[in-house]
Amino acid sequence: MPLYNLRKLRLTGLLRGTALSIALLGATVTLHAQQPLLTSAIPPSSATESSSLHNLNDDADTTHDTPAIIANTDLPDDPSALLDQQSGHKVDPDPVPSPQKATDPDAVSPNGDHQTKRVLGIVPNFRTVSADIKLPPMSAKDKFIIAGKDTFDYSALFVAGIQAGFAMNSKSYPEFHQGAAGYARYYWHTLADTTSENFFVGGLGPIVFKQDNRFYTLGHGSFRKRSWYAITRVVVSRKDDGDATFNFSEVIGSGASAGLSTLWYPKQYQTWTKVGQKWLTSDIIDGFNFWWKEWWPTANKYVFHTH
Repeated sequence: MPLYNLRKLRLTGLLRGTALSIALLGATVTLHAQQPLLTSAIPPSSATESSSLHNLNDDADTTHDTPAIIANTDLPDDPSALLDQQSGHKVDPDPVPSPQKATDPDAVSPNGDHQTKRVLGIVPNFRTVSADIKLPPMSAKDKFIIAGKDTFDYSALFVAGIQAGFAMNSKSYPEFHQGAAGYARYYWHTLADTTSENFFVGGLGPIVFKQDNRFYTLGHGSFRKRSWYAITRVVVSRKDDGDATFNFSEVIGSGASAGLSTLWYPKQYQTWTKVGQKWLTSDIIDGFNFWWKEWWPTANKYVFHTH
């Protein structure tokens, strides 16, 4: 082999060896440079899990006869609670129970509260439903029947007599005069107002607007929450299918009753002002009725010690 070719081969081999050394050195430096980046990109939890798995594998290799036991004492009973905390959602301390379907209007609430059909055995409470009870829709006939029971119950006649006495004592309508004849006039006017109110709000209104004329009590929560719920039933009601809706039956029904009542009062009281006053008064009284009916089971249980 000529000397020229031998030198050429040696030079080529030297160049190839130098290039290979540079490549190996560059790869090593690159791996060392990328290691901190890879470490910072891995979340701490992943790193911890990897370390834990590595330790478990080491323990499994050294102790084949002892199974690995993982303690779960730190895990919550309800995983959704942990997710809510991590997502920042507030957990409701007073969750509303799901209503239970029932066919008996006299059904007892799941929490033990019971809406009796009469308050103290006297005042009618026929349209009030115990808390967390969902009843089937009422027919038009049933709505009229329950409105009639509220109107012509013996206690309703007695309450109308008390209202007539107060009205006569304050001389609300001087044209009615005093004495037995005056009281009779106050009484039948008051009874006519009550009848009109009950049938418009509890009978005809719920039929026209397809609303439930019963009062579904809340039965749980703070005093403020239950009281607010009760008095707002004047403007919030339920459809026959159970969905919440504006209480057209109450608002429009009481207004129609107030307007109709002008037919049996003296002409000087047949004004929009008088109608508006009676309309507003009826809604305020109904709001108060919702309120004490909401709290009646509680009073019946803790004050009168009955169920």
